[in-house]
Amino acid sequence: VQLQASGGGLVQAGGSLRLSCAAPGRTVSSSTMGWFRQAPGKEREFVGAVRWSGSTYLADSVKGRFTISRSNAENTVYLQMNTLKPEDTALYYCAADPNRRIGVASPHNYDYWGQGTLVTVSS
Repeated sequence: VQLQASGGGLVQAGGSLRLSCAAPGRTVSSSTMGWFRQAPGKEREFVGAVRWSGSTYLADSVKGRFTISRSNAENTVYLQMNTLKPEDTALYYCAADPNRRIGVASPHNYDYWGQGTLVTVSS
């Protein structure tokens, strides 16, 4: 399963970006799809996820600012990021768990990963 993440870029603090993750076939509708990020020198951390059922989850650090959604028709998952902060700067990855494991926040539960898209937030 090849995932294609896009939408990253340079934005000023307080700005917005929308990341997209395109997946083949019915991956989006049948898998748990997650977003993770990794800043330089830090571990990869959970940002958000959407289950095959449509349930969504967001990390506490982004609640109220980020929204995760999906389009089954377009086989795409989105991460809308508003009110961006410099600490949101990271390489953002999308991932797929076709086995629908319980823990959506653990990167170990995802089998397939996109290449990452860089988000840089300037102060």
